[in-house]
Amino acid sequence: MVLCKESIHPNSNRTLFLTFLAWLEIFVATAFCSKSATTGGGPLGQFYYPCTQSYHMPASIQHTTSRYDVYGIGNAIVDIVTEVEYDFFEKHQVEKGVMTLVDEKRQLQLMEAIDMKRSKMSGGGSAGNTVTAVSQLGGKAYYTCLVAKDELGKFFLDELRKDGIDTSLTYEQCPEGLTGRCLVMTSPDAQRTMNTFLGVSSFLSPEHVNEPAIRQSAYVYLEGYLVASPKGLAALKEAKKIAERNKVSVALTFSDPSMVKYFSRQMEEVVGASVDLLFCNDEEALIYTGTNTLAEAREKLKQVAKRFVITLGANGALVYDGDTFIQIEPYKVVAVDTNGAGDMFSGAFMYGITHGHSFAQAGKLASMASSKVVAQWGPRLPTNRLIDLLAHLAG
Repeated sequence: MVLCKESIHPNSNRTLFLTFLAWLEIFVATAFCSKSATTGGGPLGQFYYPCTQSYHMPASIQHTTSRYDVYGIGNAIVDIVTEVEYDFFEKHQVEKGVMTLVDEKRQLQLMEAIDMKRSKMSGGGSAGNTVTAVSQLGGKAYYTCLVAKDELGKFFLDELRKDGIDTSLTYEQCPEGLTGRCLVMTSPDAQRTMNTFLGVSSFLSPEHVNEPAIRQSAYVYLEGYLVASPKGLAALKEAKKIAERNKVSVALTFSDPSMVKYFSRQMEEVVGASVDLLFCNDEEALIYTGTNTLAEAREKLKQVAKRFVITLGANGALVYDGDTFIQIEPYKVVAVDTNGAGDMFSGAFMYGITHGHSFAQAGKLASMASSKVVAQWGPRLPTNRLIDLLAHLAG
């Protein structure tokens, strides 16, 4: 069995890289205020709330002065991305289009039935992909996760360091065991089906939550996949409690339809009275709200989220900024692998709202970034491609 690494290619000179990002941010901010909103001439297209109007963004979405823009908590998973045909799913009794938790034996059985010579490996995990996007775009991110003291664990931690993401976890502190891995089976329709072996990630618990880092963050980002584990659920609730106590905004992603379908009670425990920002796709929105139409679902989501984003696949996204619904147009591409599209959308969007951009502007950046992800294999983009997107939208 051969696994081919798909690695990220960040700027080797970190100091020069950060200097460039600072310059670019000033340039973009200046461009925002100098372009006409009414003509759609701004760098991110038509403005809903231009700089010349009296609208004021809530403090939670203005450019942050916190040490971290986003504190993420989620599974630490190494993705193994493969290609399969439609008949593979029925033949091997795999539920297509969702994430399913499996044990190591089951995952190895599936891997033996796939041509692994064409596979690619990358750091993964839903929230891990999101904080990576935040950091690559120039934000500052922290990630709470758990890997084992094995080869894949070292690979995952090295990826975090290369992308400039802080974590309190070191390789020497890692427990014995196996690092989580996700077998991503991509069918000809570009849909991803995931069978995940969590490994030691299933032991992520409240004791791993870093309260000082949360207190220094603008947002806490909670990965919905963690509700499948009792300890993970407790960790999510602890992180949310700390954030709310310290007036840190809370963002939650439902992560996958299977999480809201099979763990609805646990997800409701995390949501509680409400969250500040919710990310979900249209299927997840319908399942969670128990409605039949998106129009009904979006109204019911107002009861549990102050603001939210519903991604619509090839139809773009619907954003609610707490006052107005904003339709985010898609960027047309030929999709080859949808793995990581939602994670990238969340990361680019959160970078935008923590760097002074409106929800409409952040949505446009997120839509473009996620379109680039589905046009390639794997859940992450090289840093230089994300920086190119910022430059393109600012031009």
